[in-house]
Amino acid sequence: MTITPSGIWKDIETIRQESPLVHNITNYVVMNTTANALLALGASPVMAHAQNEAADMVNIARALVINIGTLSDPWINAMFTAAARAKERDIPIVLDPVGAGATPYRTKTARDLIHAAFPAIIRGNGSEIMALCETTATTKGVDSGSASDLAIDAARKLNREFGAVICITGETDYIVSQDAMISIKNGHEMMPRVTGLGCTATALCGAFAAINPDFFMAAAHAMAVMGIAGEMAARTARGPASLQLNFIDTLYQLSETHIQALLRLGKA
Repeated sequence: MTITPSGIWKDIETIRQESPLVHNITNYVVMNTTANALLALGASPVMAHAQNEAADMVNIARALVINIGTLSDPWINAMFTAAARAKERDIPIVLDPVGAGATPYRTKTARDLIHAAFPAIIRGNGSEIMALCETTATTKGVDSGSASDLAIDAARKLNREFGAVICITGETDYIVSQDAMISIKNGHEMMPRVTGLGCTATALCGAFAAINPDFFMAAAHAMAVMGIAGEMAARTARGPASLQLNFIDTLYQLSETHIQALLRLGKA
């Protein structure tokens, strides 16, 4: 499988034309950023975490994004309720196991969700992906203690066991499936200084998965867009705050020409 600028652009055009509703059960820290990123890309976000409406919201969505960043028992119940309805409707589930490996509660919740939901895509940093495989990986809060390439074997194991496309983000992003792996080298060193950009990557995976049933390519396209937009935003950013602002604007202004000029693929 090959990622191409024209393929990425076709998906962006579809998102902008169809404005798919992406239901996010995500954390307090990133709700505003991820909602604005989805809107800038062209998708339609909803942030709804009440268990009483979780299933009903999934009924009108085209993708479900579950992000465990700020956990509580009521939110976890809503996540399982929403995931069950998404499975019934056969719409893609994207899971972000934020901070897996940091505490037993967080790690168990992520693993339980994978067993219950069998997500289409799991996106995390190297430590989070390794923690899902019960390795000795440790997570520093929600930050990675392991380079993304160290998690490739864990990603392959997760894919074999659950069938999910695994997206490992870091200095190089890796998208892993049963038959293929793509590495993407776009991005900027300032991006980890902006809280929530990893969660934004997960939300964008949801937008692309909503319109592209090839979840491997959907994840790859989302990561390429994240990296390219980050690079472009950094050109005029004076620091992390202006990078975040520029990133949202860049998603809105992104063109096929930008993708053709900046896409950088690594060796798989």
